[in-house]
Amino acid sequence: MKSKVVAILETRTGEHLGELIARRGGIPLLAPALEEVPDVDPQAVAALLTQWRAKPFNTAIFQTGVGTRGLFQATDAAGLTAELLQLLESSTVVVRGPKPVGELSARAVRIDLRAATPFTTETVLAAVSELPMHDARVLVQRYGAANQLLRETLQGRGAHVDEIATYRWALPADTRPLNRLLEALARSSVDAVVFTSAVQIHNLCAFAGKTAGASSLAEQLNRVVVASIGPVCSRALREHGITPTFEADPPKLGPLVAGLEQALSV
Repeated sequence: MKSKVVAILETRTGEHLGELIARRGGIPLLAPALEEVPDVDPQAVAALLTQWRAKPFNTAIFQTGVGTRGLFQATDAAGLTAELLQLLESSTVVVRGPKPVGELSARAVRIDLRAATPFTTETVLAAVSELPMHDARVLVQRYGAANQLLRETLQGRGAHVDEIATYRWALPADTRPLNRLLEALARSSVDAVVFTSAVQIHNLCAFAGKTAGASSLAEQLNRVVVASIGPVCSRALREHGITPTFEADPPKLGPLVAGLEQALSV
């Protein structure tokens, strides 16, 4: 990895990932492609709890740590957290990955079912496959966008699905780093690009679509090492005509950096 330029599109842990790469002799190029914008409607949260009291949710699915934390921050501000915790006691609590586990455990919430690695929608659906869904009421903590596959599959089994949004995805306010990345790719001065979420890919392609070089982005990326954090990310890459060089297994930063180091040494 020595002296190799590695582009990082991650926002929250981008600096940490950059440090891991720099320790191995790489040159990190930070180009955040995603911003998580808080999007909690206090009235919607209060209305949700009112609805929950009248028609209890059989199952509550928590998909992300940041979204779970945002929901509890909203109930903290409204003085409704004790009620939320009480309502959760009567629901089957399902988590998608380790981050919502951490947030719920900090609130002493009982966790009934956990999706298996690599923590995809498919593994969430597998986790709830034995739960009765006909006429069941299911609450889904939405991540930055609606999870159509989850909603439609549960509805197909007869469930009534409600979603609660706590944040949304957007491009960063400062897109100059993304511009620098596109310019570096055009000059062939990037050796690898690391993708840690599907949204980063969609945002990068959408941003490139506003420039003259949009049509060549996939071609440019296919000339470098493309590191994917997991299957959801890899699927999004392929949708845009980009072939991942490797996929981290399990989908964590350690295996991602190890795979990157190996790919760049070939």
